[in-house]
Amino acid sequence: MAQMTGIDSDNLLLSEESPRDYGPQPLGEILAERGLTNHQVVAASTEQLTHKMMGKACRGRYLSPKVRQKILRALNRLTGESFSLSQLFNYR
Repeated sequence: MAQMTGIDSDNLLLSEESPRDYGPQPLGEILAERGLTNHQVVAASTEQLTHKMMGKACRGRYLSPKVRQKILRALNRLTGESFSLSQLFNYR
């Protein structure tokens, strides 16, 4: 079998222009200011949101737009506030 280059361990093509780690996100600060935990956000979700997704979100690992939307909806439901994606994440 031919060896592939430019592929990471998850078999995703990597680009130097799109890093996968964006550092701590505003989401983590919002949760801390309100005394909320990742578990509470997961429990408030009516969708398939996991603790692993929440951990990645707070650490700044890249998440797909669909996962970011799930987190947004769960946080808005939990807090009763109306956050936007730009308030939770510093990347698109």
